[in-house]
Amino acid sequence: MYSKVHSVGITGVEGVPILVEADVSDGLPGFSMVGYLSSQVKEAQDRVRTALKNSGFRIPARKVTINLSPADIRKEGTAFDLPIAIAMLAASGLVNASFLENCVISGELGLDGKIKPVHGALSITAAAKKDGKPVCFLPQENIREGLIIEGIQIIGVDHLKKLTDVLNSPELPKQIAYREVQMLQQSESYDVDFSEIGGQPLLRRATEVAVAGRHNILYIGPAGTGKSMVARRIPTIMPSLSLEETIDISKIYSVGGLLTPEIPLMTRRPFRSPHHTISPQALAGGGRIPKPGEISLASGGVLFLDEFPEFKKSTIEILRQPLEEGKITISRISGAYDFPANFMLVAAMNPCSCGFYPDRSRCRCSEQQVYKYLSRISKPLLDRIDICTESRTVTYEELEQKAGGESSASIRRRIEAARQIQAERYHGRKIYFNSSMKKAEIEQFCKLGETERVFLRKIYETQRLSARSYEKLLKVSRTIADLEGSEKIRKTHLAEAAGLRSLEGKYWGGIYGQS
Repeated sequence: MYSKVHSVGITGVEGVPILVEADVSDGLPGFSMVGYLSSQVKEAQDRVRTALKNSGFRIPARKVTINLSPADIRKEGTAFDLPIAIAMLAASGLVNASFLENCVISGELGLDGKIKPVHGALSITAAAKKDGKPVCFLPQENIREGLIIEGIQIIGVDHLKKLTDVLNSPELPKQIAYREVQMLQQSESYDVDFSEIGGQPLLRRATEVAVAGRHNILYIGPAGTGKSMVARRIPTIMPSLSLEETIDISKIYSVGGLLTPEIPLMTRRPFRSPHHTISPQALAGGGRIPKPGEISLASGGVLFLDEFPEFKKSTIEILRQPLEEGKITISRISGAYDFPANFMLVAAMNPCSCGFYPDRSRCRCSEQQVYKYLSRISKPLLDRIDICTESRTVTYEELEQKAGGESSASIRRRIEAARQIQAERYHGRKIYFNSSMKKAEIEQFCKLGETERVFLRKIYETQRLSARSYEKLLKVSRTIADLEGSEKIRKTHLAEAAGLRSLEGKYWGGIYGQS
């Protein structure tokens, strides 16, 4: 007899419908599996046969053929154990096949028939809904994750025998009446706040502008001046996640196996801060079975690279493509895997090895040592950073201040207002932030008056800007204007934007030329 069961495979972070076909027929007894399978999937035959035996099923010795289609997609992981077992039982006449056409089944089998959790349950459920299947069977430990997706019935199962009982019953059980989206209604709480930072008004202002337009930012200054402290508070001033963003981010963490039954949903923007010894593969993602790296795990949030020049050049140069395209592609023999890389880059560094350049009263580095240190950041990568701001030494009086600075909640309100302006401006387009504007949007939304054009020309010639730097200056100016609620970019906005880029020329002008 022949039967088929619908399941879902994972490619990158998205689910792909997979049809599991089983044929049990007369002939020389054997068990064969085809369909471009990884070793994990091929091993399913031993797990499935043993699980069926230990669950009380006695399948006669016959010729069993299993096919997973489409054949041009490589199947990875252990989530096909359960659909293979059900397809075999249905082909043997031991399971009612009437429900199988309208449901998706996924799960790993233990040798005793117990159903174990799988990675990517959120992507599996989303793909099942997109494929038009009204029901999805998931391991019991994955059910809270699956319930996030609306419009599809999720049924949790913990044993192969229980699943067969459900499929053989006259009607399916009803879905549990709760949804994890209620977690979104909880107020976000952080154990840090911008009010804890004393002084550093320029650093705080530059950070606010960067977050408002989602511009990449570089902090440069002596050690112990608050660069990391400010960076770690950036999530507290970023707008709250929308439901769509929450699901997209949670998919990445689900595929990476970083969600738990207790925390099945990402409700706060990610903040990833890898150590400078990280390998290129860990940053970009990959592996034998490609998994998301730090770049993708930071999607929707912040990727913070402290001690920026200490990273291997081969590692940080990987950032070029993701910063431009918002995604990263991992190529393997089995195919190409796309992972999201829609993050805000925040980097921090000292101006030299000792950290005090250009203060020659404290810095003992030679000019050659300073140039060598700064040149670890390549010009193409530097060009992809919109804002470069300096942190200065904190005075004793600032440390002694009892009253803190402005709170994160207050800053966030201004940023949310600016983001709302951007959302309305780019409605219907495929961009959401000022930093994502292309040439056409810059010409349309960054029009200048005669006074502003004359002033910008003077900046362009004085600072010897490149074409890319010129566009970035306009983008930052547009964000500054949005923060003030100004429809037009004024001279003051251009002046501030130019100031937020001037440090690049101060430190790297002698290496790459003023930019």
